[in-house]
Amino acid sequence: MLAEFICGDRKLAICFLEAERAVIGFLMCAMTVVLIHPVARAGTFDGPAELPRIFLDSTMANTPAPGSTIHVAAGASLQAVLNGAQCGDTVSLQAGALYQGSFALPAKGCDSQHWIIVRTDAPDASLPPEGQRITPCYAGISSLSGRPAFPCPRPQNVLATVQANNVQAAFRIAPGANYYRLLGLEITRAANGKGFFGLVQVQNGQADHIVIDRSWLHGTTHEDTAVGVALRGGTYFSIVDSYFSDFHCTEIVGICSDAQAIGGGNGKYPGGPYQIVDNFLEAAGENILFGGGAATTTPADIEIRRNHFFKPLLWMRGQPGFIGGVNGNAFVVKNHLELKNAQRVLVEANVFEYTWGGFSQNGFSILLTPKNQFSSKTGQNVCPSCQVTDVTIRYSTISHVGVGIEIGTIFSDGAGAALAGERFSIHDITVDDVSRTKYLGGGSFMALLNQWATNPLNQLTVNHVTAFPDPNVHILSVGDKVSNPKMSGFVFTNNIVGAAKFPVWSAFSQPDCSGADLPLPVLQSCFSSYAFNHNALIGVPPGYPSPVWPTGNSFPISVASVQFVNYNNADGGDYQLLPSSPYKNAGSDGKDMGADVAAIQAAITGVY
Repeated sequence: MLAEFICGDRKLAICFLEAERAVIGFLMCAMTVVLIHPVARAGTFDGPAELPRIFLDSTMANTPAPGSTIHVAAGASLQAVLNGAQCGDTVSLQAGALYQGSFALPAKGCDSQHWIIVRTDAPDASLPPEGQRITPCYAGISSLSGRPAFPCPRPQNVLATVQANNVQAAFRIAPGANYYRLLGLEITRAANGKGFFGLVQVQNGQADHIVIDRSWLHGTTHEDTAVGVALRGGTYFSIVDSYFSDFHCTEIVGICSDAQAIGGGNGKYPGGPYQIVDNFLEAAGENILFGGGAATTTPADIEIRRNHFFKPLLWMRGQPGFIGGVNGNAFVVKNHLELKNAQRVLVEANVFEYTWGGFSQNGFSILLTPKNQFSSKTGQNVCPSCQVTDVTIRYSTISHVGVGIEIGTIFSDGAGAALAGERFSIHDITVDDVSRTKYLGGGSFMALLNQWATNPLNQLTVNHVTAFPDPNVHILSVGDKVSNPKMSGFVFTNNIVGAAKFPVWSAFSQPDCSGADLPLPVLQSCFSSYAFNHNALIGVPPGYPSPVWPTGNSFPISVASVQFVNYNNADGGDYQLLPSSPYKNAGSDGKDMGADVAAIQAAITGVY
């Protein structure tokens, strides 16, 4: 299937041609950086993981609205206009005006040549060019406390504000609704001391071909706002060039426990394909979550690219300027990206920053755990078909976290095993500033876990990664509560990893496959098949000499002996290798060991 992003006014494009290997090329256009997938066919793989079979084209050129423009003045009935709009019309909202209520996007039977666009009436020239992320600057706000600075030489409100009535979502997408684009909007709720569920959601049915483009979706400073966009029931759904902030749930007393900027993967309706590209994503619980509830289907073909995942340290108790809920309790902080029910997911060219242990668990940056959830109301397992399969994570950075990545086929709250957790490809990422104490997590680079007696975790490749776990903890935490069958198909090659006090260690309390807590016995005991070679393990403690490791690895005595361009674990170093490094061109494939840092830097240019 042909799938591509159209370059349009962009200045630079970085093209990834998907075949057996990713090939990076450069294409000159006109304004910013974007990744292009010119070929994406069924059966295309990155290592063991199948890539999405569909990549959505959400450009303006591909969402035509050739009909009339209907202007909605401040104070006029937006719902009446939406009810009367014809396929192909543009509903134009007054820039700077406030539209309060809960607005339904009705089903009208539109088609791909006749979209309905709901947008600000500010001219296109007042907005960021297509393909460039909007910021609160376009709502007249020059900065947000505790968030990364964004360019704002002249703050001006050119957005139209749609404010939920604190009973229902700001936009309710009716069953059967299709071919809608929301553009240049501020979508929010009032600050009234009360909790609120979500801003945009599909209503108890199926909707398709929805685009949210260059819009600011946000909650309020202290109140609980659980979800920015709830994708449940949506297919062919794109969220691009937008900014999400202040989605959080308060510990102990909140109306919710997990807040997400974007959530989906539950229910009885098909989900995907999804395009989540070039957004600032802020949420306390999970910035993106798929799964975590009852489901009979698994969303598929999910593209998560060029997003900045972020949690402000102002939400951490004890930090100067701490911000919590209405009653002062902290928000429940968990993970950046969590998949409990998803398949064929591409996670590419993202920046993951800041997450820590919260009210109920350690903080992980990326958590991949298929879960068959348990319903306390019915006493039944509610997602035996849930799976997390074919996940590719590449050309990204993870920084300032309690744990880098956890992948596991484990039980949840008394539930049984889910369907599958298999085929994962992780390559060309950097992971730094992992700390057990600063960020209240386990401190390891990666944890691999299994509790299933059938179809345990399998087919996981970790290749060309540069990572620095907490030196007082582990490189890998490994655990398998079931000895037969073992986990299988683990490949850990061509990586440069900072060693730790207990390099490969048991992830579970005993009895556990990894009881020896020595690298070679752990790998032999926990995996029926594995490859662990061509890795540079920095500063391995004296109690772990080379004979207790698989053969074919290197043991540099210090970071200095690796010869990075600029090692700065705490604040974003340049982990490219100097020409004199002994690990230059030393990988099993003739490439530099560790991540392809130049490719990462090119891929994430403009993501911050």
